[in-house]
Amino acid sequence: MQRPLYAGIDIGTYHVKVVIATQGDNSELPLTIIGTGTATSRGLRHGYIIDKKEATKSIREALGRAFGAAKVKVRGARVALGGIGLDEIRSTGDVALTASGGIVTEREIERALRESEKKASSKLTNRTVIHAIPLEYRVDGAKVFGKPHGLQGTRLTVDTLLITMLSQHQDDLVEAVEAAGIEVEGVMASPLAASLVTLSRAQKTAGVLLANIGSETLSLVVFEDDSPISLKVFPTGSSAITESIALSFKIPLSEAESLKRGGVTGSDIPQKKMAVLIGAQLKEMYTLVNAHLKTINRHRLLPAGIVITGGGSGLTSAAEIARAVLQLPSQVSQVGHLPRTSGVDATWAVAYGLCRWAYAEDTSGQKQAFSQVIQDGWESVKQAFRSLLP
Repeated sequence: MQRPLYAGIDIGTYHVKVVIATQGDNSELPLTIIGTGTATSRGLRHGYIIDKKEATKSIREALGRAFGAAKVKVRGARVALGGIGLDEIRSTGDVALTASGGIVTEREIERALRESEKKASSKLTNRTVIHAIPLEYRVDGAKVFGKPHGLQGTRLTVDTLLITMLSQHQDDLVEAVEAAGIEVEGVMASPLAASLVTLSRAQKTAGVLLANIGSETLSLVVFEDDSPISLKVFPTGSSAITESIALSFKIPLSEAESLKRGGVTGSDIPQKKMAVLIGAQLKEMYTLVNAHLKTINRHRLLPAGIVITGGGSGLTSAAEIARAVLQLPSQVSQVGHLPRTSGVDATWAVAYGLCRWAYAEDTSGQKQAFSQVIQDGWESVKQAFRSLLP
């Protein structure tokens, strides 16, 4: 019997990355990556499409390389939505339990979530809700610890975190993928996809920030009590560091990029000056992170600290400067459940996370997007609300 195939497509401003995986041979390696493909992104800016035809060419190129490596083709894939079009909205839904005889059922929870979206409708002009994440339930005003299913009362209230995307940006990304010959089986916010393979349940329960330093965006997702509580995207990334190096030392961008990555030997630019410049740019980014943590009252209050992923995570001082600015534990992410010889590092976290989502949904027997919660990778897949969460 042929094993099922899972594909994830991460369309970034700098690169398009595709991962193709299949079921592994044992529980320690539930998924085996059989092919990866990457291509230089064209037609994108800050994570959104400005030229659909060029973007489709990049997607098709990355897919072709992944197909060649895997020696198979796939018809469908999960796609990550990122860029500055992502944002969060907080809302509250409140419903009477009369229809269910005073018992909290799955149907009442669905009603409460829909009510929370309805109350946020004035903030959803030109935006689409891609995840509705329950933050807290209350029955007759009393906070519920754990699941509300089966509890008795007269009213159910839910506070929700709505992850939204500019509708046009989402439509453009989906159309570009479909134009490349791939059916879009589901979409997920990029930071959530990355969290599926970079964060442990212990980290998400204690409180942790996952920061993805992309080419032109800095994406954040904060977890607490094993659930996302905030998501934010800033229009800055590692390309800003490259541009600063080019301007400071009057050198071409290509040389500046190589210097940033440590790929140039024998340069007459002092390493100390380079380190100071890169450090200053990273400090500016982490200052934005710090300001966001203050707005959600989590400044210096995340015991598991900050985990850094994305292309910018490869900068040697990324974790050290984060620790100094944020006053939190800091580390560069490792992609879990992979053999060390896989060749997949933190820059592939989003695409691989999409495969993990597809696998978990497939093995749980649930085919509806966002119909379940995935906790700590493989440990449990349980039925819940309308969201699929790490």
